[in-house]
Amino acid sequence: MEYNTARTGLVMKEYGRHIQKMVDYLLTIENKEERQQQAGILIELMGFLNPHLKNVEDFRHKLWDHLYYMSDFKLEVDSPYPIPTRENYKVKPDPLPYPKRYPRKRHLGKNIEVVVEKALAEENEEKRQGLANAVAYYMKLSYNNWHKETVSDQVLQTELDVLSHGQLTFTNAPYIRKELEDFKPSFSQINTGARRNYTPRNNNNNNNRGGNMNRNNNNRNNNNRNNNNNNRGNNGYKKRY
Repeated sequence: MEYNTARTGLVMKEYGRHIQKMVDYLLTIENKEERQQQAGILIELMGFLNPHLKNVEDFRHKLWDHLYYMSDFKLEVDSPYPIPTRENYKVKPDPLPYPKRYPRKRHLGKNIEVVVEKALAEENEEKRQGLANAVAYYMKLSYNNWHKETVSDQVLQTELDVLSHGQLTFTNAPYIRKELEDFKPSFSQINTGARRNYTPRNNNNNNNRGGNMNRNNNNRNNNNRNNNNNNRGNNGYKKRY
């Protein structure tokens, strides 16, 4: 019996022991044509056992790279793709530079600063004012989404002055206020509507209904008690002859 502790380690565990033995057998084939034919069959089998690789772009290229890797780059067969080597197979790519952004108003994000910069660079006065109004609308919407209390237009203009160095002023304050009121009703309106739709029950009718039910139950209990007593009397005193 052969134990796992006596076997050689698997280079790629996802393919299993049998595929690794087939790769080792390819290394022992001396005829190049036969070795090439068996390598193609083995590639088809590897793709059949791992159907998830078919969704990967150039999955056959990946299978050929895995075949060379499992043979420790000793397999001498022709490949339709560039043959990998030990040196360039596991070369780590250069790390991507992480964009370091430090917005002045973190609760508004970096994109607002980008829009403000585009508004400052805009020469058309009408487009510039439209961008300022759009920034103010987004600022008001962000405050209402993340805070329970509403924010005044003066606070918005103060923060816009900080972002634009005092060069932008929004002019759509009444429009913003109306849109946000329609979008998010206040708690007082919700409570008022709830009280308006609530209709209290008539307590007098409830009390009368409860009294009538209790009176009916008492009468029913008295009748049952009298019937039980009559039955007990008839059964207990039988006529003797």
